[in-house]
Order: sequence, then structure tokens, then C-alpha cells
Amino acid sequence: MPSSGSQPGMHLSPVDLRLTPIWLRLELLAAGESDRSLARALKAGTVERPRRGAYVDGPAWRSMSPEQQYAVRSRAAYRQARTNVFISHTSAVPLLDGPLWGFDLGDAHLTRFDGRTGRREAGIQQHRGAVAEGDVVTAHGLQISSPLRTALEVTTVGSVEASLVVANHFLHRADFTPEQLRTRYDDSIARWPFSLKCELVIKLADPRIESPGESRTFYFLWKHQFPLPEPQYEVFDNGRLVARLDFAYPALGIWIEFDGKVKYQRRRTAEDDEEDVTRIVLREKRREERIAEITGWRCLRVTWFDLANPERLVARLRNLIESVARSRRTA
Repeated sequence: MPSSGSQPGMHLSPVDLRLTPIWLRLELLAAGESDRSLARALKAGTVERPRRGAYVDGPAWRSMSPEQQYAVRSRAAYRQARTNVFISHTSAVPLLDGPLWGFDLGDAHLTRFDGRTGRREAGIQQHRGAVAEGDVVTAHGLQISSPLRTALEVTTVGSVEASLVVANHFLHRADFTPEQLRTRYDDSIARWPFSLKCELVIKLADPRIESPGESRTFYFLWKHQFPLPEPQYEVFDNGRLVARLDFAYPALGIWIEFDGKVKYQRRRTAEDDEEDVTRIVLREKRREERIAEITGWRCLRVTWFDLANPERLVARLRNLIESVARSRRTA
């Protein structure tokens, strides 16, 4: 596959599995393969077929995550397109090094440059839409919807929550500003079909929110009608910054930390893994104790499991708010 210089904010390397070489059937036949030899290779597992008529290395394909396989299928659809298109919507997200949480990874999404009505075929959704300057970037030999356009496009095919994860990711990475997001929407995208969710995503999006888990936590708080918190709240001790809190409610005396599994993943080092994890947990505990000592606040830790059980999390947070309020009344 041809490779070109990446645009700012695109961090894929040439060895990334999402950029695994793709061979089309006609190319392989021209190189001396036959349909019979390809069938034998498929049966042996030396190649796999992400899409009909497209082949990749078998072991590489089987080692990919679902998100990486989706990126490869999208690239295959792009290579097989019979008209001038660019990779867009959900398909652009992994190739822009963005998160795919909550999206359907079935169809590959392509947008036509000619503005004609797109068509849907097996595994591909073609879109139409006016293309403005800066809407398409080139990276790794591919034409891809820009981060700004992608953040708006995904709202037409995904949920508000999943789209907010994408918008906050690109905003935090400084691919664009909230003002640029609003302006691009008002310019033309507000008139797109299925774009009503986009308005809400723009209102909720915040570049201070750093991770998918934090975006989902913020969305949870909005959806369940809690006051919106202050993201990345800074805690000082005698003028020295000691911590940044994921979310803070200064008036309520509460802060919220999203506790993602990455924080506790074991590092493959010569040190004992169990000791390493214990050290990390103890460090987090000391940090929490220090913040509570300085602020007098109480902490609620939120995990992926909690977000998957929102009713229980609602009850926990309400109980904590009530508990802190009672303590203040009796103090």
C-alpha cells in the first residue's frame, strides 16, 4: 500500500495492524494466483478475506482486535470503490486513531466526492454530502474525513454517548476547537439528514475530558439529571498543584474519578507483577486520602462495570450526596 506523511494528530505507524497490506483478487490473479490457489490458501489459513475480493495475511488478521479488523475492512471497501470516495463516518475514526466505543462495526462508510446519492451494498454504506475545504485529509495513502468532519458525521450513525466519546477525544487532542465544531455544524451540517443529535453532542463536548471512560461518565451525569461537574478540577496545597480531579462538585463536597483498567494493567518487567500492581493501588489510595485531607470532600470511583449498571450508579451517587449533606448539617 502506498504511504504518505500523516496529518497532525494521526499517530498510526507503518507497522500498525490497521495498515496491514490488502491484495485484491484481480491483483493476485495478475500475479499468478488462481481462484483455486486462493481457496486453498483460505482453507489453510495463510490468508483471510476481510471482504469479498480482498485478501490479507491470515495470522495478522486473526491477531487483530475487532476495531483493527473494522479498519482493514473499511480500507478494503475504499480500494474496491468504483467512484471517487473518501473514508468517512465511523470508518474514519480508527484511521484517525480515535475510539470506536459504542459504534456498530458492521458497514464500512464511504462518502462520494461527486455529491450524488450514495448506495448501500453488502457491507458498505455510501454517503453523499457537500465537501468543504479541509473536510478531507490524506494519510497512509488514503483519503479520510478530517477529525472535525468525522466528529460531526458520526452523530448521524451512532448514539449521542458514542459520538460524544469521539468529539471529546479529538477536542482534547486539539485537532479542532469547540468554536470550530460549532461553526462547521452551523455552516451546512445542521441541514444533513439525521443530524439532530449533533446539536446535543456539541453542547456537551468539552476538550478537558480526557478519555472514553470520562466522556461516558460525563454523559451519565447529564442523562440522569445530576448537576454537570467541573472537569479536570485542580487541587492546590499552599499554592502547589497536587492533583487534577476527573470531575468535581465543589458545592456538594464530592469528586468523581473514572477508574479505567489501564491504570492497573500489569507491566511486563523483571519486577514482580503483583508487587507492581499493589504499589499502584497504594499510590492511588494515598492520593485520594491527600485530596480528602486538603478539600474535606468525599470521592466516588466509577468503573466500566458501573457505567454498564446505571441504576445502581445513580443510587450510589445520590446516597453519597445525601450522606455528605447530612454530615454538613450535623457538623
